[in-house]
Amino acid sequence: MNTAKLGGIVHLMTRRNFLGTAIAGGATVLAGGTVFQKLALAVTTSPSQSTFQLGGDLSVNRLGFGAMRLTGGGIWGWPPDRENAKKVLHRALDLGVNLIDTADAYGPETDELLIAEALYPYPKGLVIATKGGLTRPGPGSWVPDCRPERLSQCVDKSLKRLKLERIDVYQLHTVDKKVPIEESVGALKKAQDAGKIRHVGLSNVTTQEIERAKKVMPIVSIQNRYNLTDRESEDVLSYCEKEKMGFLPWAPVGGSGRGSLTKSGNPLEEEAKRHNVSAVQLALAWLLQKSPVMLPIPGTSSLTHLEENMAAAKLQLTPDDWKRIDGALKG
Repeated sequence: MNTAKLGGIVHLMTRRNFLGTAIAGGATVLAGGTVFQKLALAVTTSPSQSTFQLGGDLSVNRLGFGAMRLTGGGIWGWPPDRENAKKVLHRALDLGVNLIDTADAYGPETDELLIAEALYPYPKGLVIATKGGLTRPGPGSWVPDCRPERLSQCVDKSLKRLKLERIDVYQLHTVDKKVPIEESVGALKKAQDAGKIRHVGLSNVTTQEIERAKKVMPIVSIQNRYNLTDRESEDVLSYCEKEKMGFLPWAPVGGSGRGSLTKSGNPLEEEAKRHNVSAVQLALAWLLQKSPVMLPIPGTSSLTHLEENMAAAKLQLTPDDWKRIDGALKG
């Protein structure tokens, strides 16, 4: 593993039970030494979470929150427990999240409405990134529609649902094979010129499509599927590193399918037990240390899982840890 890419990250792995204490006290494990050597100091010190300058002017904590799961089954309708969903959003902010990712297709519409219901008026510094370009004929169904005229309407409707005058980051949710990406992005540029959008990102794209879009307007972030077990977008991640663009990996712990690292018997289970952490925490820590442009947005409707996810920001992996993790996956 290229340790230069780790950016001088401290070589330390904490215990899971200590993480709970650290989060409860708002503390972070400090650099160097062992857990026990740093325990007393760690619980009284809270250096800020590592940040990324999104678009050059939006400072976000690198571990964000994906709000997609705050909906009904099939990412359809309102969540079964609406009050709990609002509590999750509030707790995410308490734990240091200031980047929330959503989309008009989540619900559809209910996710954006819920965010506004829970958090408006928004605290200063909160970045809400939303997306448009996918329609929802029914639960579990996703159909692209990135026609410029429709995207213009999507922007206006998201502004209204989120109660915003300007969306900090608006992302094209996908590439519509029926519409050249230049035309889709062109609609977003018009919205930006009108003051409705601050920055534009892309989702589910190739490096070639990013290049085409950048000829129309600046692109600040990319959101592609990426996790420990699915690295097909490695070339896109490398591109983002080179161009200093944010990379938001969706399904950061493998999603809900067979490859999910939340399921028992996953390839990280043994390594996670060795460190007394969960496989999910290990996977998120790996992402954070994989690249300085990585902005994981794990989502959950559970307060307990949210706190466990956020604890991953405290984990530090040594070069030997990296080798064992990769070995477990190749295993």
